Amino acid sequence: MSSKVQAVRGMHDILPEETPLWRRVESILADTLRAHGYREIRLPVVEKTELFKRSIGEVTDIVEKEMYTFEDKSGESLTLRPEGTAGCVRALIEQGLLRNPVHRLWYLGPMFRHERPQKGRFRQFHQLGVEAFGLPGPDVDAELILLTRRWFRQLGIENQLELQLNCLGSQIERQAYRQELVAYFGSFERVLDEDSQRRLKTNPLRILDSKNPAMQELIAGAPKLLDYLGESSLAHFQGLTSILQDCGVRFTINPRLVRGLDYYCLTVFEWVAQGGGSQGTVCAGGRYDTLVEQLGGRPTPAVGFALGMERLISLLTASPLARSGELPPHLYLIRAGAEGERNGWLLAEWLRDRLPNLHLIVHLGGGSLKNQFKKADKSGAWYAVIVGEDEAARGVVGLKALRADEPQQTLSREQLVAFLQKKFSF
Repeated sequence: MSSKVQAVRGMHDILPEETPLWRRVESILADTLRAHGYREIRLPVVEKTELFKRSIGEVTDIVEKEMYTFEDKSGESLTLRPEGTAGCVRALIEQGLLRNPVHRLWYLGPMFRHERPQKGRFRQFHQLGVEAFGLPGPDVDAELILLTRRWFRQLGIENQLELQLNCLGSQIERQAYRQELVAYFGSFERVLDEDSQRRLKTNPLRILDSKNPAMQELIAGAPKLLDYLGESSLAHFQGLTSILQDCGVRFTINPRLVRGLDYYCLTVFEWVAQGGGSQGTVCAGGRYDTLVEQLGGRPTPAVGFALGMERLISLLTASPLARSGELPPHLYLIRAGAEGERNGWLLAEWLRDRLPNLHLIVHLGGGSLKNQFKKADKSGAWYAVIVGEDEAARGVVGLKALRADEPQQTLSREQLVAFLQKKFSF
C-alpha cells in the first residue's frame, strides 16, 4: 500500500462540519461592510517579492524569516502574500483608481507565513482586510473601530475582547524616539534576549512588543512614544479617542503597541481576546499615510486593518451561532424505478428553477426505498419527496414529513411548489 500524502504542516483543512459557521460569519461581516459603504476587491495570492520588501520593511520578521518566496520559471522572485494591504495598494496604483482618491474597500482570503505552527497561528491562515483611502482625519479611524465593534456585538463576543490603542506619530517623531529607545535599551544590552539584541540594531520599536516574560520589567521602564509626539499627531489621536468615548467604546491606551510592519503611522489599534496570551490578537490595524507614495502612487492618506478568521472562529465555538450548525435541507428527493429516476432529475431541475432558495438533496447511488428513507432522515431534511414508477406515470409526487407528525400527501408539481412557498416563505 502506498504511503499517505498529508497536508503541509501548519496548513489545515476546513471540514464540512466547520464550513457552515465560517459561511455565516463571513456573511455577517460582508453585510456590515456593505452597509457602511465598503466595496469588495479580489486580489492575487502571489505578488512580486519586491512589493513586500518595499512596503513591510526588509528588517521585519515577516520579510526576514516568514515569507514563502520562490523563483518562477522566468527567474522572477515571487511571494505568497503574507498580508493584504500591500497588494491592495498595488492594485489601486496599477489600475489608476487613485484618480478618485477616496475608496473604501475590503477583501477576504488566505495569507501565508512560515511560522512555527501553534494554537492561533498557522502557515496558511485567512484574513478579512478593510482599507480606506483618501481620508486623512481621525473620523475614518473611528469608523473602522466602530465597525469592528458592531461585528463583535452581532457575534455576541464583544465582552471577550479588549480594544488597545496607541499613536506612532510621524516618521520624524518616530526617528527622534528611536534614538532615545536605542540609548535606553543599549545601556542594558547584556541582559537583552537574542531577539531584542537583533532588533536593537534593526527595528528597536519591536522590542516593546516582546512577549518574553523576562523582558517585561525592562520594557515597562522604557521611554513612552506618546511623550515624543508633536501637536498635530496628538490632536489626531485626541480626535479619535473623543469620538470613541462619545460612542461608548471602552479602550486602553497601550504605549507598547507598535505593530510589526514598517508602514504604520499615527493610529494603531488591536482587539485582543482576554486570556489569549501571545496569540490573542483577533483584529489589528492602523494608519499608513506614506505607503501609497512609497509604492509609486501619489501621496494618499490611508488606514486599514486585518481580522484573523481562525482566531475569530475559535471565539465562537461555544456560541449559539456555532451550536446551530448547518440549516437542514428542505427536501430530500427519493427515486425508484427507471421512470422514477428519470422523472426525478426533471423534477429537481424544475423545482430549482422556480425556487432558487430551495435546499434540495437528490438521492444518488440507488438502493431500496427503505435505504433511501434512512438516508433522507439522516440528512436532517424536513420532507422527503418521492417519485416512483406510479408517481411518474400519474405526473404527481409523494410528500412525507420527516420532522413532524403530518399525513403523507400526493401532490402535483404546482401544488408542491405552492406548499413549499407557504411552508418556507420562499
